[in-house]
Order: sequence, then structure tokens, then C-alpha cells
Amino acid sequence: MVRRGLVAWLPQMIVLLVVLCCTVSVLYMLACTPRGENQQLAFPRANSPTGKEDFQAILQEKEEHHWDYIDILKRQIAQLKDELQERNEQLKTMLGHSTDSLGVGVDPGHSEKSQKDLLQFLHSQVDKAEVHTGMKLPTEYAAVPFESFTLQKVYQLEMGLTRHPEEKPVRKDKRDELVEAIELGVETLNHPESNSNTNHRKYSTTDFIEGLYSWDSIMKELGRCGLEWPGMYRTERDKGTLYELTFKGDNKYEFKHIALFRPFGPIMEVKNENLNMASTLINFIVPLAKRASQFRQFMQNFREMGIQQDGRIHLTVVYFGKEQMSEVKGILENTSKSANFKNFTFLQLNEEFSRGKGLDVGARIWKGSNVVLFFCDVDIYFTAEFLNTCRLNTQPGKKVFYPVLFSQYNPGIIYGHHNSIPPLEQQLVIKKETGFWRDFGFGMTCQYRSDYINVGGFDLDIKGWGGEDVHLYRKYLHSNLIVVRTPVRGLFHLWHEKHCLYELTPEQYKMCIQSKAMNEASHGQLGMLVFRREIDAHRHKQKASKKKI
Repeated sequence: MVRRGLVAWLPQMIVLLVVLCCTVSVLYMLACTPRGENQQLAFPRANSPTGKEDFQAILQEKEEHHWDYIDILKRQIAQLKDELQERNEQLKTMLGHSTDSLGVGVDPGHSEKSQKDLLQFLHSQVDKAEVHTGMKLPTEYAAVPFESFTLQKVYQLEMGLTRHPEEKPVRKDKRDELVEAIELGVETLNHPESNSNTNHRKYSTTDFIEGLYSWDSIMKELGRCGLEWPGMYRTERDKGTLYELTFKGDNKYEFKHIALFRPFGPIMEVKNENLNMASTLINFIVPLAKRASQFRQFMQNFREMGIQQDGRIHLTVVYFGKEQMSEVKGILENTSKSANFKNFTFLQLNEEFSRGKGLDVGARIWKGSNVVLFFCDVDIYFTAEFLNTCRLNTQPGKKVFYPVLFSQYNPGIIYGHHNSIPPLEQQLVIKKETGFWRDFGFGMTCQYRSDYINVGGFDLDIKGWGGEDVHLYRKYLHSNLIVVRTPVRGLFHLWHEKHCLYELTPEQYKMCIQSKAMNEASHGQLGMLVFRREIDAHRHKQKASKKKI
């Protein structure tokens, strides 16, 4: 009897437990489900009329919060701008009342200690910026290079895969920086203090010739400018921006040089000088062995740009060995007769070729007064504009010039077929598809002979080609000379085939092939060569589909 009662009661108990569990689960879900901002327990269905309205209300509320946040940010930005403008005006007021050796003013309303601290800070920043003297650097990697530009174009070393070696200054703030620097330079020249003659001519931006600029990896503030010729500027994170502007002078070979400095504040003048380059001679020193055909091309360029357009040059050829020597001497003598050019020296050395030895012999054989030396290779093309840039950026005991030249890609790849290659002058275009800045080379350099002798010259233990240029560059960096390094648009390295010898080790041969590939074509052009079969297959399919139509 008891067993029958248990059997009848057991299903009822099971049903009761199931109902109880379900009830507890529902209550748990209702209590623990996270609620939204609208404090609703469940979202409305999107298909119902009330659901759509609720969703729109939620979106509208979020959008209002978003615009409120934007308004707060705008007010904060405007407040910061006002504070920055106020600080700027205060510093300009301090710079405008009286002047010291820097042309920096102080405000009589400030304490004497504040004025002294400001002037001391500005002096220290100018010294760090290498306005008057260079700073010793441990290696070539510590040097901050300049970059050059005109008012229309910027010539930059850091390109990556998207930027170009020559670009227009798209950003408005950069263009404003250029214009401000030029206008202040013009204002300085037209100021009575910069010219004692009250009847001096008025200068304008059309008188601007060139300048210099550079940046480091963090601070990229534009600083120098140019209208027709390349310019440069340099900004460093703990110093400021240095502007060196060159304007046309009153006569053909005279120039006005203005140095401006912005120590992360209002720009100010730190140097104003006249430069006369009428008697500044450049001695080209070219080491050579064989390569008579390349020397003939070089002499054509030398005659047109150096002899006919410039005229203030000397050529020293240091020849190694005797093979092809008579041909090289014949080219030199024919140029001398046809162009009535007598300013050349030919030296012959009966020993194995050494670029450093040849340049050193050519530099030390000079017996005249102090002269600008331009160490040059036979596969270089230069313009008359570059020669003035070389003169303006060298100063005995002060400054040496290390231009970054533009290296030409293989014209056979650039123009597709040898029959379509244009004349050389038309190939010399600074574009991403035609070449690259040769920022790893230090062989082409301008310096006064006295600085070359005083720094110790080349390491003559280095034989052959390569290595001697970096050694000399490091010597200048370790000295107190200012080393100006910047890309220039008037100096080109002409493409020539590179041969990788089979005697090299596998690792050396691989490195040689990699170097050869880098000089052959751009990243995009090499990619087109790799995928040529796919491109041709696509072209054939397109032609076949058109024929069917």
C-alpha cells in the first residue's frame, strides 16, 4: 500500500521540481541580465513600430553625446591656442625692446635675472645649432642631414615606398614656414641697419637663391626655402630650427647670406653677411684608370657647365697606369684647344689604382692660394648651379660640403627599350621612377684645401675603390668644422653596368647582386619585371576577347 502511494506521488514530485527549477532559472536571468543605458530589461524588436522608434532614440542620444564631446575638445583646443598665442606675444615683446649680440631684445618690465636667463638660454641654443662652429660627432650616424627645396618642390631623403624624392609642399603649415623665413630675410635686407646706404635697392623674394634645412626622426619642422635654387633647413629636438638663406647681391658674383634661428619660439636673426664669389676657384680632382669613353662624356659636361657657363674652375686628372692613357690625354688636349682652356693638370702614376691616393696627390700638388677642392668621379654629371652651391656651402676653417647626389637607374629599364632612350640631358629628372638619393655615399665633397690638409686627408692604406670616403667624412665629423650634408638637384650619378666577379665568395656575390639590383630600377619597376609573364598573359587574353567581340 505504501509502495503504491510512493509510485503515484513520484511523478508529481518530478513535475514540481522541474517547475521549480524553471522558475529559479527565469528569476536568475531577470536579475543578472545587464541593463542598457535606457534601463530596459529587453531590447525591442526591430520589426515593430515601437522598436524602430526606440532604436532611433538611442542612436540620437548617442550622437548628441558625441557632438557634446567634440564641442568640449574644440573649446580646449581654442583655449590652448589662445595661451600659446599669448606666450608668443610675450616672447616677441621681450625680443623687440633692446638687442644684444644676437639681436635679441629684453623687456624692461621683467627682472634682471629673467632677462639674463633668457639671453643665456638663447646663446646656448644658437651654439648648439652650429651657427658659428661645428660640434664633434662620434659617427656618421649621429649627423643630422639637411634637406633641400624650392618654393615649389621639397627634395627629401626619407621617402619609404610612398613618398617621392621631389614633392610639392602640400601642407599649408609647411608652406607658411617657408614664406615666413623668406619674408623675414627680405625684411632684414631692407632694414636700414642691414645696409648703411639709405638709397640701397629694395630686395624681394625674387632675389632669393638658396637655403638649407634638415630634420631628425621626431621633430620635422620646416625651416629653409628657395624659389629657383635648392634650399635647406635643419630642426633638432633640443635646439630649434636654423635657417640659412642666400640672396642675390648687387653684382654678378656677390651674394647676401642671412642666418635665422627659431629656438622653439619667434624666429630671430643671428647672422647677416655679404659673400663675394668672383675669385673663388674650384679645383676638380678626378682619379682615373682606363674608362676613356666615360671620360669623354665627362669632358663634354665639364666643357659646357664648367668652362662655358662658370669659368672659375681648374681640372686635375690623376691617371693610374698607361693603358688608354694616350686616348685620355688626347681628349683633354682637344678640349683645351677647342675651348681655349689652360687651367688643367695631368698627373700619371705607375701603380695600382687607389681612389684615395689619387685624390690626395691631386690635392697636395696644388701650389696656388687656398682653393675649393671638389673630389669628383668620372661618372658624375653636374650643373653650373651646383658649382655655386659648392662655393656657398664651404668656408675655410668653418664649413665643408657633402652633397647627396641623385643616382640614375638603368635607362634601358626605365624607358622600356634602348631605341626609345632620350638624350642624357632629358634623362636627368628627379623622380621616383628615374633614380634615388645616394645617401650611403660620401665620395663627392667640396672643401677648402687647407681644411683637407689640417684634418689629415685620406687614409692611404685603403687600396682600390671604396672606404676612403667614409674615413675622411668621419674625420670632419670629429673636428669642429660644420658638415653640411644635403640632397642637391644639380649633381647626378650616371648609371653604368655593375659587374659581379665569379671570384667572390657566395656571400660577397649575393651582396654585389643586391647592390646591382638597387641601382637597376625602382621597387615598382623591379616588380613589373618579376610579374612580366602574368602581365603578358593578361594582355593576350584581352586581345583575344576583343577579337571575339
